[in-house]
Amino acid sequence: MTADVEVLLPREVPLGGPRAMTVYRTLPQKHRSLVGAWCFLDHYGPDDVSETGGMEVPRHPHTGLATVSWLFTGRIDHLDSGGVAAPVLPGELNLMIAGSGITHQEISSQDTTVLHGVQLWYALPDTTRFSDKTFVHYAPEPVLLPGVTVRVFIGELAGAESPVNTRTPELLGAEVVLEPGAEVNFDVRSDFEHAVLTETGHVTVASTAVRHRELGYLPPGADTLQITAGADGARVIVLGGVPLNEQIVMWWNFVGRSHDEIVEYRRRYQAELGFEPVDPQDADKPALFGPFAAGQRAPLPAPALPSVRLRPRG
Repeated sequence: MTADVEVLLPREVPLGGPRAMTVYRTLPQKHRSLVGAWCFLDHYGPDDVSETGGMEVPRHPHTGLATVSWLFTGRIDHLDSGGVAAPVLPGELNLMIAGSGITHQEISSQDTTVLHGVQLWYALPDTTRFSDKTFVHYAPEPVLLPGVTVRVFIGELAGAESPVNTRTPELLGAEVVLEPGAEVNFDVRSDFEHAVLTETGHVTVASTAVRHRELGYLPPGADTLQITAGADGARVIVLGGVPLNEQIVMWWNFVGRSHDEIVEYRRRYQAELGFEPVDPQDADKPALFGPFAAGQRAPLPAPALPSVRLRPRG
């Protein structure tokens, strides 16, 4: 059984630095906030670092979500308030679970000339969103099929299973590289919704054209995911998961469940990092976002909240 494919178009967003590296964002969108628990997808590059300055995202917070860094070329240096310093390297998963609160920075290395990859977030369910922060690294072995190479970094696909504990049930994340004209038919779970990002080239997904940087979305109901590459071949990112079935509020780098939660996260972050005075009620509370290594770039202040209440979506 197959399902109709909805094509989501990217929007350009400047990311950091005086020259601002451009990223292409396909999640969230006004009419589609989630694919399973996946709530954010930025695609960037190939980016000439000599022209843009590369990625320079100083210390900033997260709550209630996990970040997935996946590179094709270049290197990014990750540092977080859980005490983890680690490189992000091509073909290797770096997963940071924020839990109730974390801060981190992402800076492309000085020897990187071309930066190319994706940054993904997924929302943690209510059962785990207040858990401890953690970091996981995993380098998946490639699965070789006729004309196709698959690297499964989260979940299961093509007979491969990632061992990574996401604290979010039933997720899928994989890189699929197709030779020119190659076709693959993956057996997938019919209770999953899926999305295919055309990272390079162009493809058809269940007979629907999905061009470079576009995201093809399939609702639950399909038990086969068919992807066919164009004449130049293609690389795609396949995401999936059971619908989260929870309303979330996502603003800046926070995921919560209500406007008031987001207000509180912002207030605590601003106070802990010295942007605003500490409220006396917080004097005896443990830090929400944790300590950070000395000698780093100045952290990012939180932007002002909108003048209207944030509404849950999902």
